[in-house]
Amino acid sequence: MDFRSKGITCHTLFVLFLLFSAIFPLSFSAANQPHKAKNLATHRLSSSAVFKVQGNVYPLGHYTVTLNIGYPAKPYDLDIDSGSDITWVQCDAPCKGCTKPRDQLYKPNHNLVQCAEQLCSEVHLPTDHNCASPDDQCDYEVEYADNGSSLGVLVRDYINFQFTNGSVVRPKIAFGCGYDQKYSGSTSPPSTAGVIGLGNGRASILTQLHSLGLIRNVVGHCLSSRGGGFLFFGDYPVPTSGIVWTTMLQTSSEKHYSSGPAELLFNGKATKVKGLQLIFDSGSSYTYFNSLAYQAVVNLVSEDLKGKQLTRATDDPSLPICWKGPKYFKSLSDVKKYFKPLAFSFTKTKNVQLHLPPEAYLIITKHGNVCLGILDGTEVGLENLNIIGDKMVIYDNEKQQIGWASSNCDRLPNAERDLEGDFPHPYAANLGIFGNGYPASFENIDDQ
Repeated sequence: MDFRSKGITCHTLFVLFLLFSAIFPLSFSAANQPHKAKNLATHRLSSSAVFKVQGNVYPLGHYTVTLNIGYPAKPYDLDIDSGSDITWVQCDAPCKGCTKPRDQLYKPNHNLVQCAEQLCSEVHLPTDHNCASPDDQCDYEVEYADNGSSLGVLVRDYINFQFTNGSVVRPKIAFGCGYDQKYSGSTSPPSTAGVIGLGNGRASILTQLHSLGLIRNVVGHCLSSRGGGFLFFGDYPVPTSGIVWTTMLQTSSEKHYSSGPAELLFNGKATKVKGLQLIFDSGSSYTYFNSLAYQAVVNLVSEDLKGKQLTRATDDPSLPICWKGPKYFKSLSDVKKYFKPLAFSFTKTKNVQLHLPPEAYLIITKHGNVCLGILDGTEVGLENLNIIGDKMVIYDNEKQQIGWASSNCDRLPNAERDLEGDFPHPYAANLGIFGNGYPASFENIDDQ
């Protein structure tokens, strides 16, 4: 899914591609039976909840995780989205616009969040929230930049979290029961059961787990260049060194992660595109620039390709701008020699640049052509928003920083194994992965 936010003020943005322990009682289990709770500090200080990620950018066009919800637990596959904070599943209430069979929909069971609860007020920020009666249900509506939406009610139920120390924690977590979904565009509705919102709003799963004392307020996702990867809540998989951080911008009305301003560089040289605010959105399959930045990149790349053995492939419908070569391209290694790297230089963080090698913004299609994995966000209704999609990013809400590091994205971290020094691997996929699943690098240029 693309970048999602309701009521965003559109300045010059560039989008890169979880309250109360009394309210949320805990249970721990090795299987599916609750038993006596362990010391929460053990989980908070030494472990994180980790989920295996499925999918890729091309040809699937999305990444998903599976949440086991309810008692007994039932699996729901959800789109990953760091551009919103509401997690919701398709709900039999009954349901309008649902894509799953009825027997696969979530069924509420007298577990609605009440309108008078503080959590309900958080969901409706920044608008005023009034209840006709304190016992009323808590409604939610989340609207996305592609004009899709989900309408429903908040419920609270058990969700299983597998921790890196081997334990399974089953807190009651609030999430959306979506009974009215709308989709836009010519593409088919998503096959997933809903969305897991990783944004930094107080209604997110991240904030709820943190408020329960289970994890530090950190979330990240590691996406392999071969597809798949893992998602984690907490700071355990974050390496103690080798990360470069930039400051996270704070906004009162937007529940996503952003940084900047930044300047666009092409082949290490400055362009006229400056003052870009970067919004990090794991839900975006492709990279979206505003019209000014997009056209600048198209012009720079096209000019640089003059005299090379590539011609426009106007008959390839995969993406708006594609090229064909002298032979059928099988992988990005066949084409990277033709293209120059992009980068973003952060003007308020000294000597920090986010590098995008050609592998990070190009895609090889099933037709054997190479396409620009950057799209014009203005054409899809994003106005001045600029979105760069999938990559591994660490969002540290305690330090108010966003960072990248190198790691092995092909296997889930394990506390006992990794404490022996077997994680991370320096040769593995970079945690900064963009629209095509290939690594970007984010580094301090003083270290080069």
